[in-house]
Amino acid sequence: MTHLTILYRGTLASCDYDCAYCPFGKRRDTPEQLRADRAALRRFTAWTRDQDHDLSVLFTPWGEGLVRSWYREAMVELSHQPNIRRVAIQTNLSTRTTWLDAADPETLALWVTYHPTQVAYDRFLAKVTGLKVRHSVGVVGDPAHLDDARRLRADLPAATYLWINAEEGRVYTDEEAARWQEIDPLFHYSRFPHLSAGRACRTGDTVVSVDGDGTVRRCHFVPSVLGNLYDGTYRDRLGPKACPKLECDCHIGYVHLEPTGLYDVFAGGILERIPR
Repeated sequence: MTHLTILYRGTLASCDYDCAYCPFGKRRDTPEQLRADRAALRRFTAWTRDQDHDLSVLFTPWGEGLVRSWYREAMVELSHQPNIRRVAIQTNLSTRTTWLDAADPETLALWVTYHPTQVAYDRFLAKVTGLKVRHSVGVVGDPAHLDDARRLRADLPAATYLWINAEEGRVYTDEEAARWQEIDPLFHYSRFPHLSAGRACRTGDTVVSVDGDGTVRRCHFVPSVLGNLYDGTYRDRLGPKACPKLECDCHIGYVHLEPTGLYDVFAGGILERIPR
């Protein structure tokens, strides 16, 4: 093995936002849960230091990670490790950004989501345009957010990719989809679930999902276990595998599905969702 991509999701499930389309808004983790999540993340970062192969890491917490100091500390630490090609996190960017000054901007990246009902537009725009690390910005394709997304596209630098996620459970007419496609030329990849059963996918081979206990699965959406990260039992079970699910409708899953060709579309920016 020369390189492994890890999608890490600990137990953190609390968020400082209260988005109507998300079940984790304003959920609170207990102090015990937060301590457990911090210990698990520190164990994971310690493990990465001992590896003799390159790693890329995407943190995909259920909640908002960057409001917790241990996620900021882990991002900075990993960005300076010689065996880390990329470390990225999905975030609403609600926290301060001065901590990024301590990170390696060539390695650290952010996948930022704008939630129009949760933050003042000017405040968000100033924060995201002031970033000095690689980043993409996106919006959930709720029709109520269309004008906000258009405004954001107009105000962001042309080089900043603005992605649109199809809203879960929503069926878009061709006319509705065309409006989002004008903002995000790649929206068609998100509009419909991707048929995946029996198709080649990099998950389980060069990409794995890891939880706070170190349990390794091929991805977040396939429950079968490959082994454990910390005892190495997953290693012998890595290899090319066809997807066992009928379809895949989440970007962090289908981007690794080989028939989509998205490794060419997002070459150099797979984890932070930045097209080539």
